[in-house]
Amino acid sequence: MTGLISEPLVKHFNMDKDDCKRSKNLGKSFMCRLQCMFSRSSAPERLSLEDTQQWSQSLERLLESKYGLATFRTFLKSEFSDENIEFWLTCEDYKKIKSSFRMTSKAKKIYEQFVKAESPKEINIDYHTREQIKRNVKSPTVQCFDEAQKIVYGLMERDSYPRFLRSEMYRTLLDSLAADASRG
Repeated sequence: MTGLISEPLVKHFNMDKDDCKRSKNLGKSFMCRLQCMFSRSSAPERLSLEDTQQWSQSLERLLESKYGLATFRTFLKSEFSDENIEFWLTCEDYKKIKSSFRMTSKAKKIYEQFVKAESPKEINIDYHTREQIKRNVKSPTVQCFDEAQKIVYGLMERDSYPRFLRSEMYRTLLDSLAADASRG
């Protein structure tokens, strides 16, 4: 009887070990992608340990940093949960539109892509907010997505952001930058 029980436990243990290896490799490959992405950047600033540590102070701080935003987006994509950040960023761009024709067109696209029930990147908002946006899109204003954007930001702040801070991806990035700082 004991032989029957220990074999699945050993296999399960090995799977955990494989997951750990895969997670570390993910962190290393992510570092390679980050280095490529940031080394191509024409910006004179470089990703620093200090800046990266400051991302843990608030979601706002993370999103203010172009490197922080890029890293957070990559993390969310790796979890197949990037619809919230994509919606939030799309709304930020939408608010900059000056032309009423472009605003109407963009509002309809945002609604179809993110807000409408069963849409390709449907965000998690309540029925009342969804219906309010449906009405707002008929005569869109700069503020027509504000309530949904607040809800989505709150979801990211309470869920995605803490997961990001605990992620192997973020920890590997911090470790790598700390190692670079100690060598340099």
